[in-house]
Amino acid sequence: MDYSKQDEKILSYNDVVLRRSDLGILKGSHFINDRIIEFYFSFLSSSTVSEDILLVPPSISFWIANCPDPERLKDVIEPLKLQDKNLVLFTVNDNSDVNLALGGTHWSLLVYSKNLNTFVHHDSCSGLNTEDAKKLSQAVRTSVASTARFEVAFTPQQKNSYDCGVYVMAIARAICAWHESETIDKGEDWFSTLTEINASTVSCVRKEILEQIQTLMTQK
Repeated sequence: MDYSKQDEKILSYNDVVLRRSDLGILKGSHFINDRIIEFYFSFLSSSTVSEDILLVPPSISFWIANCPDPERLKDVIEPLKLQDKNLVLFTVNDNSDVNLALGGTHWSLLVYSKNLNTFVHHDSCSGLNTEDAKKLSQAVRTSVASTARFEVAFTPQQKNSYDCGVYVMAIARAICAWHESETIDKGEDWFSTLTEINASTVSCVRKEILEQIQTLMTQK
């Protein structure tokens, strides 16, 4: 394998730089890395009209969950202006070693809803990341609402060992679409929209993200 070619930069999108190896991850049955999730969160953010929803990049979510210094944590959280958002989506990873940025074996999604006053955890692997999600919610609770609850919610379950990151992206997309809908009651939750997500739709999401990247590559 030509590792230098795999490390070649293929796309700069907002603040995200993708490499050729990321295409291979999307083409095959592979675990999704943080760059791909960060790209897709940025893509969703650019496609979302509403300014009261925030998709936090995986690197920021990881640092919030594991930052050992309260003052440095404050410097990270304050610019996000979490208190001004009705919905905030964080990625959760089971890596807790700040010296191992590419560690971890499982992704899940933590959603803070101001209207529900709740941190909602969506985990496609039987709650594997529940404790990590609770740790993340504790780190940001004082920045949003000290009374916010933590809830484990319905989540479509993955059928293999590698699609957790794609489920995170598919669920994030469904929540963004729900939030953008003019027919919804914002006092309700988005849980029913997730029933349409399954192994087949997740496979399609993987292909769609690959195609979106390839399209953007031709436009640069």
